[in-house]
Amino acid sequence: MSQNSGDTPAGLGFALGAYFLWGFLPLYMKMVSHMSAAEVVAHRVIWSVPIAAVVLILLKRTGDLMAALRSPRMLAMGCVTAALVSINWGIYVWAIASDQTVDAALGYYINPLFSVVLGALVLRERVTRLQLVAIGLAAIAVAVLIWQAGSVPWVAVGLILSWGLYALAKKQLPIGPNQGFMLEVLILLIPAIVYATWMSADGQGHFLATGLNDTLLLLGCGAVTAVPLLLYANGAKGLRLTTIAILGYLAPTLIFLIAVFVFKEPLDQGRLMAFPMIWTALVIYSVSMIREMRAAA
Repeated sequence: MSQNSGDTPAGLGFALGAYFLWGFLPLYMKMVSHMSAAEVVAHRVIWSVPIAAVVLILLKRTGDLMAALRSPRMLAMGCVTAALVSINWGIYVWAIASDQTVDAALGYYINPLFSVVLGALVLRERVTRLQLVAIGLAAIAVAVLIWQAGSVPWVAVGLILSWGLYALAKKQLPIGPNQGFMLEVLILLIPAIVYATWMSADGQGHFLATGLNDTLLLLGCGAVTAVPLLLYANGAKGLRLTTIAILGYLAPTLIFLIAVFVFKEPLDQGRLMAFPMIWTALVIYSVSMIREMRAAA
């Protein structure tokens, strides 16, 4: 069933699974917060490869991947998406470790609105009045944060830019989502192995060096990276665009709640003003998106 023809129970189940796993990911990332963000990202790449490979073999889609690896244009595009997703992972891991999970949630809340801006500027997509209002509210919210803190919320901005540009580049990649993910981690695999090996040789690595717990946590980075991405890729096939987009607010909401109630991160006056504005902007954006979908139907 196509995305526009209706929502399927399987699609909903896959998507909810993905967003719940992403929402609770800070709890896992906090357990590896004593390791460097670069080491965690390297192991996210390394141990994602076997999981993604098994999925492609089961789906019998390895031929698409081999064709992509033989295409210089596809490899170049894959390098761009791989670089952007690794930057996004690095910022996210570092944000959790440095007690800036609230700002990470802020970044992922604003991402849909940034994607609308990119679509308008790069792809010449039409922006509705309600979407302009939502974008304006988000911009004001960021301005409030800058004014209150006296500095730019770099974690949120970094996540917005890296994920927004990744989504834009991914949209141009003419390959299925499962194959695309495998292509990205394969491109990153050699640098990740080189870095992890150098860390171990230099005595700074944690894999097989500082106890079974650290080794298992680094091995688990593959599952917590690959599984939600693959669930999302398959869930998106069985859901309408509006459904998958609105479900996307679930992950940053869980991240926000974990930051405040589990990690006990403070909510200063600027954030107390900014978050309601962001939430209002997302409601306005969702209303506009639903109206557009109904009009198209």
